[in-house]
Amino acid sequence: MSSLPTLADDAFFGSVRTILAEARRKVAVNVNFVMVEAYWHIGQRIVEQEQSGSARAGYGQALIKELSHRLGEEFGKGFSVANLKNFRQFYLTFPDFQKGYTLRSELGWSHYRLIVRVEGAAARDYYLHEAASQGWTTRQLEHNIRSGWHQRLLKVPDAAETATPVSPETVFKDPYVLEFLGLSEDPQTHERDLEAALIANLQNFLLELGRGFSFVARQYRISSETSHFYIDLVFYNYLLKCFVLIDLKIDKLAHQDIGQMDMYVRMFDDLKRGADDNPTLGMILCADKDETIVRYSVLNDNAQLFAAKYLTVLPTEEALAREIEARHVLDLPRLGGSR
Repeated sequence: MSSLPTLADDAFFGSVRTILAEARRKVAVNVNFVMVEAYWHIGQRIVEQEQSGSARAGYGQALIKELSHRLGEEFGKGFSVANLKNFRQFYLTFPDFQKGYTLRSELGWSHYRLIVRVEGAAARDYYLHEAASQGWTTRQLEHNIRSGWHQRLLKVPDAAETATPVSPETVFKDPYVLEFLGLSEDPQTHERDLEAALIANLQNFLLELGRGFSFVARQYRISSETSHFYIDLVFYNYLLKCFVLIDLKIDKLAHQDIGQMDMYVRMFDDLKRGADDNPTLGMILCADKDETIVRYSVLNDNAQLFAAKYLTVLPTEEALAREIEARHVLDLPRLGGSR
């Protein structure tokens, strides 16, 4: 009589389960993308019908209204006038879908509905690539669009789908938006309060930091023969293949802050950096900064040092535009490192 499977067979059953779970995931993704393609085709037909139909005013609006009514009777919800207008805009935004333009099958219609509202082809391409490759949920994508993620990068990759080398400038941003901390702009806030809030909201902070970051430690001690020093936050970025040190400052960036971070980076490289690691990077995250100090300090010559401002509230489009403009007011291509 054969014996029943034992716990030793768990790996076998687990492998079969993994196959089925992955197959179901792929089916769900494919079904979602089939609908995305269908919505693109509906948008195409609407545009073609408008172009070949009556030239009278309001024809397009009447066409969509009638189509919505007929589709609703046969297929149920999901074909409101507003949705059909979204399908139309989807086609107009990505008209070359069937001529080699690649939409990302990892994304659902709710992602595309947000992306078509983004101005600029380069920005839309960036959000398509990042949302798919980083697995952004619809909520994360919406937040990143609202917070101007694309504009806040120090350097935007030339083309999202090309093999553009990852560099600190394509990963780091300025400013960083930390509205999830729930901190007021009270000048009495202490650096330890900011640090504690970041640790308490570490998942959100990692999402805001961006691609490739993993948390290592807070108040990380490095020691020389005579002294001990404590770095506020230490991360490792697996895309850049290096440690990233973050020093928090609740005041305006000062010369001594830059000197301190320069020392931290040099010590960390000497004492902690592994043989396979790239040079350590240092980021000073401050409440405000003087671009003159940025330009005429070692920040402008040292490829390992960066400075960025943080905001505790989600900025309006106008406020964000002012922040970005301030970053370029002295014609600086970046905030730290060689030009």
